[in-house]
Amino acid sequence: MPYRICRLFEIENGHMLSKHPDKCQFPHGHSRKVECVLEAPDLDDREMVCDFKVLKLILNDYLDRFDHAMCMNTDDSAYEEFKERYGDRIIGYESQDPTTEVLARQFYDHLVRSLEAYRANGEEEFPLRDSVRVVSVKVWETSSSWAEYSG
Repeated sequence: MPYRICRLFEIENGHMLSKHPDKCQFPHGHSRKVECVLEAPDLDDREMVCDFKVLKLILNDYLDRFDHAMCMNTDDSAYEEFKERYGDRIIGYESQDPTTEVLARQFYDHLVRSLEAYRANGEEEFPLRDSVRVVSVKVWETSSSWAEYSG
């Protein structure tokens, strides 16, 4: 059985689901938790899967883009107005609703790509072994609702 670690990040994030038939079509926000799970078959020479600092270095700035931002479907009739008014605090999703499932997949894909780039750079202070892999990313929408993506 592999070893697993999880790093939790928290962001305040809004979205509008233009395809939704009820209240979720209107602007609303969530106190989201983003759980990132990594695994390795063994521990490194520091007795770790990897240092939690690696996840912080890779994800802090990226997730900060989503903090106090509104995610919207670019087909939503209000998208252009919101984008003009709020600029980079509006994150567009090309013809799709930014559901929690979509965010989980997006964050997972970013984490996989970023870990590979980090590993390729050969960071020495907080090294990342080839055997470390992303298991999943879980995004909590509320205290009782989440979506998970595992590639």
